[in-house]
Amino acid sequence: MRKSWTNRLRSDPAATAALAIFALGAATLLGAWYFEYVVKLAPCPLCLEERLPYHIVIPLSALLAIAALARAPRALITVGFLAILIVMLCGAALGAYHAGVEWRWWPGPTDCSGPLTDFTTKGPLLNQLQSIRIVRCDEAAWRFLGISLAGYNVLVSLLLAAVAGFGLLARRAKRLRSFLR
Repeated sequence: MRKSWTNRLRSDPAATAALAIFALGAATLLGAWYFEYVVKLAPCPLCLEERLPYHIVIPLSALLAIAALARAPRALITVGFLAILIVMLCGAALGAYHAGVEWRWWPGPTDCSGPLTDFTTKGPLLNQLQSIRIVRCDEAAWRFLGISLAGYNVLVSLLLAAVAGFGLLARRAKRLRSFLR
């Protein structure tokens, strides 16, 4: 008798972990777009870079869930979870760097946190430059409970890395249990 996909999902922790990573990663990216387009908080260059791991992990986790449900080779699932783990740890490191720049624990990139140059020439170019609003990397645009969006990105990235680690270990534990029976 064929199992329904929900029963297969419950019985396969790797597929469940991959779908959880997909859902949480997509929700995080949608949240970033909400703050950008609805709340009108323009992202700084570091904020945009912090989104890159999600652009990698979201499609990878969807493919990984499909592969796990299709009973792909264990090595493929392992490599997928390791890739997600590494990418999300890099995302957490980038978020921690950005949060440190916001708290002024260390200097940020000069293109978004360095001093603004004093332009002494007058003319149309100066007027255009004065009307541009530069989004600074060293100023948190929003905080909740004292944590900026960069700080929340660190927490979400670490959570996604932990879920990837769970998927990796749960798959091995399942195989060990079936071996011992």
